[in-house]
Amino acid sequence: MLQIRIIPCLLLRGAGLVKTTRFKDPKYVGDPINAIKIFNDKEVDELVLLDISASRERRGPAFTVIEEVAGECFMPLAYGGGIASVEDARRILKLGVEKVIFNTTAWRRPEVLSDASREFGAQAVVASIDVRRKLFGGYEVVIDGGSKGTGVDPVDHALRMQDAGAGEIFLTSVDRDGTMKGYDAEMVARVTAAVGLPVIASGGAGSLSDFKQVVSKGGAAAASAGAMFVFHGPHRAVLITYPPRAELERELGIV
Repeated sequence: MLQIRIIPCLLLRGAGLVKTTRFKDPKYVGDPINAIKIFNDKEVDELVLLDISASRERRGPAFTVIEEVAGECFMPLAYGGGIASVEDARRILKLGVEKVIFNTTAWRRPEVLSDASREFGAQAVVASIDVRRKLFGGYEVVIDGGSKGTGVDPVDHALRMQDAGAGEIFLTSVDRDGTMKGYDAEMVARVTAAVGLPVIASGGAGSLSDFKQVVSKGGAAAASAGAMFVFHGPHRAVLITYPPRAELERELGIV
C-alpha cells in the first residue's frame, strides 16, 4: 500500500457513472462494474463512490447498485450519498463497504454521524465537506450536492465533524472539481491545520505533481481524483485508468 493514499472517486447517478465540472454538467463515463474491474487490475488501494443525486432527489442510497459494486470491488470501498440514518449505514456496511460517508445529513443532523461512529467505530465514518469560494473572499460549506450555501466556514464545520466523531474528512473544492487545474491547497491547509483528523483532499487533480503539492503544502493525508482517472487528452475522451505504482512512488518521493 502507498504511504500516501491516492484514491479514485467515482460519481454515481442512477445506475451509471458520470463526471462533473464544478458540480455541474455531468458527463457519462461508463458502467460502475467495468470501472471497478479496471481499478482492480490496477491494484488501487482504496476507492470512493458517491451518489451525487441522492441528496438532491431526497432519496436514500441505491442499495442494489452498492451491493453489486461492493461484490466486485477487491479494494476498501467508501460510499456516500443519501445516508440518512444509522440503519442506512449499517445496511451499507453489511454489503461489504468499509466506510460510510456523511455529507448533508452530517450538516443537518450531526447526531446521526455520532451514533454511527459509536456503533461502527470512527474508522468507518467519514465526514464529507464540499466547499465553495465566496464572491467577496473566504470560503463556505455547501450542501445538497453543492446546490445550497450555508455561510459557514469549512474550518468551523470540520471542527464540528471532528467533535461529532468522524474518523476522517473528505474535503472537496467545488470550484476546482473536474477542472484538472490543481487542488485548492490554501483551503486544504486551513482545514488540516485546525483538525486532528486525516483529511482527504478532493477537487482539481490533473497531474501527479498535484498530489505531491496538496500533501506537502496542504497537509493532506491523502488525495482523491476523479477527472484525472476517467478522462484522457484535451478533448476529455473517456479512458478509465490509474498510474502505475512505481510511477506514483517516484513522484511522491516514497522511493
